[in-house]
Amino acid sequence: MSQESSSLMTPAIDKKSIFVLEDGTNLMFTFILVSSLFLLWGFCNGMIDVMDKHFQEELSLTKSQSAWVQFAHYLGYFLMSMPAGWMASKLGYKGGIVAGLLIVAVGGFWFIPATHITAFWAFLLGVCIIASGLTFLETVANPYTTVLGDPRYAATRINLAQSCNGIGWILGPIAGGAFFYSRNAQGVSTGSQTLYIPYVAVAITVIVIALVFRFSNIPDIKTKDDYHLEEAVAGESIAENNPATRTAVAQGEDRPINRALVYALLLFNALVLAGSCGMIVWVILGTLRVSDATMSMILWTLGVVSIAIAAVALLPVAKKITNHSIWSHPHFSSAVLAQFFYVAAQAGIFSFFINYMTSEVPNLPASWASGFLSGWFEAGKGGLLHISDKGASNLASFGSFCFLAGRFSGAGILRKFSAHKVLGLYGVLNVCTCGLIFLKLGWFSVVCVFLSYFFMSIMFPTIFALGIFGLGARAKKASSFIVMAIMGGAILPKLMGHVADQYDMSRGFIVPMFCFAFVALYGFNWSRFSHAESLQGVKLSGH
Repeated sequence: MSQESSSLMTPAIDKKSIFVLEDGTNLMFTFILVSSLFLLWGFCNGMIDVMDKHFQEELSLTKSQSAWVQFAHYLGYFLMSMPAGWMASKLGYKGGIVAGLLIVAVGGFWFIPATHITAFWAFLLGVCIIASGLTFLETVANPYTTVLGDPRYAATRINLAQSCNGIGWILGPIAGGAFFYSRNAQGVSTGSQTLYIPYVAVAITVIVIALVFRFSNIPDIKTKDDYHLEEAVAGESIAENNPATRTAVAQGEDRPINRALVYALLLFNALVLAGSCGMIVWVILGTLRVSDATMSMILWTLGVVSIAIAAVALLPVAKKITNHSIWSHPHFSSAVLAQFFYVAAQAGIFSFFINYMTSEVPNLPASWASGFLSGWFEAGKGGLLHISDKGASNLASFGSFCFLAGRFSGAGILRKFSAHKVLGLYGVLNVCTCGLIFLKLGWFSVVCVFLSYFFMSIMFPTIFALGIFGLGARAKKASSFIVMAIMGGAILPKLMGHVADQYDMSRGFIVPMFCFAFVALYGFNWSRFSHAESLQGVKLSGH
């Protein structure tokens, strides 16, 4: 690695070039239109994050049981990520976006009958359907933002677009708190009767957005093929008739593959996939009322057998894999893992935010329960004042504001500094914040919860941009795997909820702490994995 790669700084950016292609085409309007999709799924995700506590109270569920809401949400991502990637390749960006919006509309309208069924499974089904539609949008919109202008500023664009996601995350908890925790004049909860209202509003909105996309000009742009994957696939004749292409392809083919690293990453991804499938089997066994002992035996047996088969089957695959496979590029395969652990950490912190604020915040002075903030607090055991569910859901919006502030400031930081190093630094800082929350340091730990929102802000879009870097047309396929990794949000919150049930909510933060450690490792090692100094380009002749 050259001395330049150790520098944090990257060349200054011409602001006008962020949304301008090499041929001079300005795609700012298209970028703004696509960014509206990020606002949409941020709003939906924000409502999910304040739904857990609602079901804990209405259906007498434990924290671990209420995490099935997160499971249903991320199950949609897991099941639909590959079909979404396939459809995006066949239909293009516009077709994938419209298909996703229509699926979201179906899920939104489903909440009307779900409210009358009043069964937990009915609400979970609606959550899963909406997530399936969001999968299409994320699989298409995330990589699309990276090509809407100069390729050097892909991380900046995707973080700007994800800032709209942050705005939706601010509005989502407010809407969720208003309808999920509503009460009538007698003070009786009416949340179960009004829960469908924001989802129907979402359904109507996405139909309008789908019509706008249907009649708008959405160009189908490919990402830059830095690793020359497509030239090789196109056939020998192209390379033979084009000396420049032949040389570039040869350079790509000649780059040695670290077989041990490829095998380790493939096996690690197989472990994640096995864990995701194990969660699905767990749900099926639970619905069949299988005993806990039998369920544990079945899951452990299937897990051990699956990993053993994967360990044997992937060995010859790693030996035969070529440079033309996306799995031969560690910066992609490790991005899938980094995204899995990041979303796991984010989902855990977001979904248990209300639980933390209502149980771990130090006692409050009685004078706070007055004025327009009176609804934010309630008296608990011994007459001590603490934050109410509705107050905590409003504070969740402040957490989302911190998240949004991190996105906007992060977009500016990424215009000047190497994306992978900023990611690594933010990962380390979040390891520290989670550790301080775990130590239960009173108000200092409470502040650290909001700091964790800030430092999480750039992680998802930056991992995405780093993961699909240089993969050309294969970026759509690669993005579907990275979106599949969102399943981490279904698995790790269950573990975090279990730790909280056994100890307390503060101790549960040890789970995201380890997740952020992996994200930090990915950020600091990305340059070595990708053979690139930054998102500006690969070093084809270097290692």
